[in-house]
Amino acid sequence: MAKCSVCGKSVQFGHSVSHSNKKTQKIWKPNIKRIRVLEGGRVLRKYVCTRCIRSGVVAKAV
Repeated sequence: MAKCSVCGKSVQFGHSVSHSNKKTQKIWKPNIKRIRVLEGGRVLRKYVCTRCIRSGVVAKAV
């Protein structure tokens, strides 16, 4: 579910690095919202990242 249906942004993996340089696994999830999108004259519910919403890539249904 943590994937944007418009741009495909999904989770990223990496390490948290402590002061002692100890590395533990870390996950960063994108900011995904479930919004009503106007697509092809129909209103659909999609999972979209906030960057796609803000940049106007998707048209929010009112």
